[in-house]
Amino acid sequence: MSLVWSREPYAPKRHALSVEAIVRAALAVADAEGLDAVSMRRVAGEVKSGTTSLYRYLANRDELLDLMVDAVWGEGAPGPLTGDWRADLAQVARDQRASVLRHPWLAALMSSRPALGPNSLRRVEHALSAARSLTADITRATAVIGVIGDYVLGAVAKELAEGEARRRTGLSEEEWRDSISPYIREVMASGAYPQFNRRVAEADDLSFGDQFEFGLSCLLRGFAEQVR
Repeated sequence: MSLVWSREPYAPKRHALSVEAIVRAALAVADAEGLDAVSMRRVAGEVKSGTTSLYRYLANRDELLDLMVDAVWGEGAPGPLTGDWRADLAQVARDQRASVLRHPWLAALMSSRPALGPNSLRRVEHALSAARSLTADITRATAVIGVIGDYVLGAVAKELAEGEARRRTGLSEEEWRDSISPYIREVMASGAYPQFNRRVAEADDLSFGDQFEFGLSCLLRGFAEQVR
């Protein structure tokens, strides 16, 4: 099996098309319309080329998706490690969250087989190096990085869902809350859900960012306890 990372795609010199141009077009489509909109035919149209021409550069759509993921992980190099594993792993998590929020379609691909492009591997190397300050056991370090990735995907899922709901309904979260407030008042007046009543009446609403940081702090404390 010939992987896209280990070969140079055929590109006639007389043709202005390039793998980079194809990937940029695919990223624009995915960011605007979602991953399902990315097809070889659609991307060919975006770069003003015939679909057959794309196959001179890429074997199939899966290769295109691999290149898209790697392009995202190449957006800005991670900063130097500080040697403080808590700070470094927290930044790994924040960088992953930022990437998924910029490119919501990335979440689905992060849940599948690992990306193996050069940018992706540099990110993995950086994350494992950060975890090494926590534990020299590479199995545990790998598990730590896996848990962080899972946490990021779970924490970001609600934020992405809110964005999708806003696009679908045209209502902001505040407008949606206003629309359901009569029902919420009825529920509270029933007295059947006292803890829910306290939640509505007394609890502060954390922003997505604050909620993420709270969970991340709990996660890092758990890592310290587990290793100790």
